[in-house]
Formats: sequence, C-alpha cells, structure tokens
Amino acid sequence: MTPSQKTSKEKMYNDQVEGRNAVIELLESGKDINKIYITKGEKHGSIHKIISMAKQNRVIIVEKEKKQMEEMAQTQNFQGVIALVPPYEYVEVEDILQEAKEKEEEPFILILDGIEDPHNLGSIIRTAETAGVHGVIIPKRRSATVNSTVNKVSAGAVQHMKIARVTNITDTMDFLKKEGLWICGTDINTQTYYYDQDLTGPIGIVIGNEGNGMSQKVKKNCDFLVKIPMKGKVTSLNASVSTGIVIYEAVKQRGGKNK
Repeated sequence: MTPSQKTSKEKMYNDQVEGRNAVIELLESGKDINKIYITKGEKHGSIHKIISMAKQNRVIIVEKEKKQMEEMAQTQNFQGVIALVPPYEYVEVEDILQEAKEKEEEPFILILDGIEDPHNLGSIIRTAETAGVHGVIIPKRRSATVNSTVNKVSAGAVQHMKIARVTNITDTMDFLKKEGLWICGTDINTQTYYYDQDLTGPIGIVIGNEGNGMSQKVKKNCDFLVKIPMKGKVTSLNASVSTGIVIYEAVKQRGGKNK
C-alpha cells in the first residue's frame, strides 16, 4: 500500500480535526484520538504543548513532510497539525434534555433549519457553547455536518457541545413542545423584535437557512416569531451573527444562569 492509498483509507474511517487550538481542545476533552500528524520540523510555539499533551494521553504522533500534510488537510490553514479521530458521535434529542436536567437548568436548545455552510455551522456552535446552550439540533438532509472545517471554525467547541441529527425538524419541534419547551422562530417578516419577546423558561430557538430562512412548515410550527431590526440598505444578517444576537438576548433575560 502506497502512502497516498494509506491516507485515503484513513480518511474513510476517520474524521479530521485541524488547527492548533482545535487539537488542543480535543486533547483537553479526553475524547478518543487515533493519531496526530504534525509537519516535520515544525515544533515551535503551541506545537510543543500538543506534543506534550499527546504523550501524556498516549496518543501516537507522526511527523510528515509539508507537502504530504497539505495533501491530507481538508482546510487551508491547518497550522501544521492534524488529528485523526473516530467519526463524530451525534447524540439523541433526549440526551440534550438530560444535559439540562443534570445541570438543573431550563432547557435551552438551538434548532438549525438547513444551515449549509460549514463555516456558519462552526461559528454557530462556538457561540452556542459559550452561551450555555445545552444542545444543537440539525437535520440529516439539507444541512452541513460536523467535519474538520466545522471543528476548526468552532475553535474546538464541537467537543463540548451535544449535537443531534434528526430526520424531521417539525416532528422534533412537536416532541420538544410535549417536553414543555416553547419554540421561537426567527423571521424578518414578523412584527415582534427579539428584545420584546420573553425568551425565559424552557426554549428552543430556530435559525433558518442562510438564503431562504426557515421552511414554511417549520415557520408554521413555531409558537412565536421574532426579528432583528434592520436599519441599513442590506436587509439580512449572516446566520451566525443572527444566532449570536438572539441567543445572547435569551442569556440576558435568563439572568446568565446557564453554565
């Protein structure tokens, strides 16, 4: 087996985490790591920390030539380090509710209706984790999945966030309603501004697709809708920015109790 064939085989059975901060977060999380590759000769700065932590965790470290690393990388700025990990393990929606219960907090869940850009997904997960969201729900179809780009953009936050993939978003919303959650959708055409809506208590916040927003079926299934005021000529925000604005209004209203 040639080196390139071996790399291809590894990619079939592994996910990749790339970038120094993301790999450090991965090592700190205690999750399984199959192997860590570093660029030959690049042992300065935080690479020293990664090598030390890997040795403590008994993770195999392999040095590769720069060209080989570039061929292996799935992102442009992998910063000389790539970790191979078992495929990302999604959780069940019930696991997210259990997370809130164990923390003795009202459920605070983010529902993404078709976020297709992995950079947006990574940014959203990073914001959700810092805000104390208990979990993120994404659909199995028409959505970005957790990959090396998402992991890197999230700065490793995916290692600390429960993420569920579901077949049907509206069915999942119905389940969450039965569990006592209110479902808040985001839509530019509604009348209520996000800061005028009560976002306390058990809640699921829905963020729609980057271009089309929420689907009509999902929109109709929300308990209420909110919008962000737009004062300029551009009438939409990046999905990750919109998420941060609404989520942190919820954090403010909830008294910053989560986490």
